[in-house]
Amino acid sequence: MDGPLNPWAAKPYRRPEGYGTHRLMTPRWQAAERRRLDEWGLPHKAVKPLRVWLNPAHGPALAGLPFDLVWATTWEEEANAFLAPLLGLPSMPFIAWPDPRPEPGGGVFWKTPEIVAWAQDRPFAWIDDDITEADRAWVQAHHRGPALLHYVDPKAGLTAHDFARLADWAGLMG
Repeated sequence: MDGPLNPWAAKPYRRPEGYGTHRLMTPRWQAAERRRLDEWGLPHKAVKPLRVWLNPAHGPALAGLPFDLVWATTWEEEANAFLAPLLGLPSMPFIAWPDPRPEPGGGVFWKTPEIVAWAQDRPFAWIDDDITEADRAWVQAHHRGPALLHYVDPKAGLTAHDFARLADWAGLMG
């Protein structure tokens, strides 16, 4: 979500074209920020909502792809409650991440083994701003089905090029 759908790394005063600003106070965000403020000795300071940039055109574009969509975000079930309505997406399955998060090592992103386990050797496409060559190598070594690991620039979010790449790959999968 963050990176592909929410271009968090864009300059704060220049969100990408087509994106709207949303201020969201999810229970998970509120609890994490409350702990952080308490640790900093600021127990009475108000928790600020999370700033999220979303492009409402992305929901229909994602829904139009020939994929079974799954949230692979740390937002987990909160993605359905807070993000899906803003994007015009239905409630979708999500990957529930283990706690504590695994550390696979070797530069492999902690989500990678969990996504591969979720896919269960089925073909899958994963879009993220944390994908590296280490993740691609890990998936190739541990996943028996086809996989597309597509990096999205967190300064730009999803672009027409990204949607075209996803559609092309889906077409190859038949």
